[in-house]
Amino acid sequence: MEILLLFMALGLTGVSSLEEDNKVCQPHSRPWQVSLGGQRTSCSGALINEWWLVTSANCAPASNVIASLGEHDLTVDEGTEQHIPVAEVIRHSPYRSPLHSLAMVRLAKPAHFTEHVRPIGLPGRCPQPGESCSVSGWGSTVPNQYESPKQLKCLTVPVVDDQTCINTFPDFLYWSMGMVCTGDVNGTDNCLNDASAVLVCNGQLQGVQWFRHGCQNAEHPSVYTKLCMYDDWIRRVMASYTPTTTTARVLTSKIH
Repeated sequence: MEILLLFMALGLTGVSSLEEDNKVCQPHSRPWQVSLGGQRTSCSGALINEWWLVTSANCAPASNVIASLGEHDLTVDEGTEQHIPVAEVIRHSPYRSPLHSLAMVRLAKPAHFTEHVRPIGLPGRCPQPGESCSVSGWGSTVPNQYESPKQLKCLTVPVVDDQTCINTFPDFLYWSMGMVCTGDVNGTDNCLNDASAVLVCNGQLQGVQWFRHGCQNAEHPSVYTKLCMYDDWIRRVMASYTPTTTTARVLTSKIH
């Protein structure tokens, strides 16, 4: 009887085989974070001015996608959101290659800056090995554990030197100067299962997630597009593609 009561008590406490995921951000502490997926998929971008956001190539949205700004919990209406259609997508060329993973997304109308919606500054320098940075996105922070996107998650991670990162690459993956890696080699706080999770160091946008290696093996760094290498390209795209239409288009930039 005592054993039966013990099992009943464990059942009532909601014991689960899933690990607890408690890396929720302070609500609205990342006002530049943009959701490009919604409640069923997880994909992020970073707002860099009232018209533009950046994301990774594999997260570049198709037509009819809505960019959601001012979000924290994707499952509820918090009254802080701005839902704006995507008007134009410009992928870095060559995209979806071993060399580049970056896309810029123009909104159909400018974002209205508020306490909950603000841009993040582009990098004025490149991140340094050992530097402590913040990663934010929607999705699980537990390796090999999936969950539907809900509340925004935040991790604090160190920048990893290039050679340490290269040593973890599988044979089919090539290193690019457009990559930067982060993660705890001791196997903790190294996974955020959100395509294009946003990397910020010292208040500057430094990366968008490229490969989530830390979500398959906690001892492997995760890979981000090294945005300090693309500052000129980003600024040229913003100067060249002026807001002229609200019809969504996906383009390959010929600007290098």
